[in-house]
This record gives sequence, C-alpha cells and structure tokens, in this order.
Amino acid sequence: MLLPLFLLFWYLQHLSRAEIGLTWGRGRYYLLAVCYPTVALALAGLIAWLSGAVNLAATDLATMAPHLIFLTLITALGAIVTEDGFFRGWLWASLQRAGVTERGLLVWTSVAFGMWRLPMALLSTDFHLPIAQAPFLVLNAGVIGLNWALMRQRSGSIVVASVSHGIWNGLVYTLFNDGPTLGLLGIHNIGVFGPETSPIGLAINLAFAAILWLGFNRVRSVKAVA
Repeated sequence: MLLPLFLLFWYLQHLSRAEIGLTWGRGRYYLLAVCYPTVALALAGLIAWLSGAVNLAATDLATMAPHLIFLTLITALGAIVTEDGFFRGWLWASLQRAGVTERGLLVWTSVAFGMWRLPMALLSTDFHLPIAQAPFLVLNAGVIGLNWALMRQRSGSIVVASVSHGIWNGLVYTLFNDGPTLGLLGIHNIGVFGPETSPIGLAINLAFAAILWLGFNRVRSVKAVA
C-alpha cells in the first residue's frame, strides 16, 4: 500500500531525489546502520540468555544464515520504496518544505511510523499479538523509527536507514520470532524479551535513541559555532 502512495505523492509534489533522501550517504553512516541493530539485539539476546529464556535445543544453525540474509536483503531493498521511502522519504521532505524544524521532522516522522503499527497491534493479523504487548509494539516502533530518522538526518539518505531496517528485521525475525513462529533462540516469552514487543526492548531502543539524539544535538551545536 505504501509503494503506490510514495510514488504518487513524490510525483505530485515534484520532490527531488535529494529531498526524498535517495542518495547513498557517506560510508561511515552505514557503520552506524549496522551497529544499532546488531548491538541492540545482541543486548536483548544476552538479557534473555542470562534470564534462562534462551533454548537452543531445537535450533537449526544451517537454516539461520540463508534465512537471515534473505530477510535482510528483502527488507532493505523493499523499505527504500515503502516504509523508509514513505515516512523518512516523502513525509520527511513534505514536512521540510512546509517549514517544520529539524527536531520536528525527527519527532513527527517517528510518531507517524509508530502509528503505522497500530493496526498490527490491535487488529487480528498473522502476528496474533496479545493485547498486553500492543502498546509496546507501537511505542517500540516509534522509538525505532526515531533511530532510523536520526540516521536519515545525519546521512541525508534513506538508503542508510533502509540498510539498518533490513538488518533489524533479519535479526529479529530469525532469532526472536516471526509473528507466532518461534525464532532460533527458542525464546517463548517475547512479551518480556522481544526487541519489538517488550519493556526490555523499549528500554534498549530508548537508550540508543538517547545516544543518537545527543549526537544529533552535538552536531547541530558544532555547526552553529562554525
């Protein structure tokens, strides 16, 4: 649904590729794109392991790499013209043209991304999400969206955000869960340890958002002094 809307709105507003963020961005920002999901999900996995929630008895490591690579590539490529293209591409550029401040762009595109998860959280979908996890899914989506928005702001590229998006989905849906399907870590209580649906996941994502936000403010301060 987002693909035709993204293309239509982009065409109607005559936005440039640079405004949309369809640029490569500098190489160092891809390091950030890789580090965020890798470190955040490693922390979530470590907490689950220390709590005794990880069960590797039924883990098939032979299927892990192909599944992870497939999900990462499909998400990274698809997100450029769907979620990242729409929220951090067209919506970002549209709000920017309307005179919204840089901080406003970060906040409003992240709120919109979180609200996009509301139907998944509340309606009967393939994920069959328990109602108690619904607020955490929406909140986590908003905070994760803020992290990707900060990457987009720093790099000027939705490709950077999409790479991070792809790695995040690949790791989450391979190791933790893919809807009702158990991930390779064998964690049953996703409501406690899930990176997208739990208080622990929210705390980790908020910590990264705080670090990136402080970095964003530091860069603005340096630019202002210069």
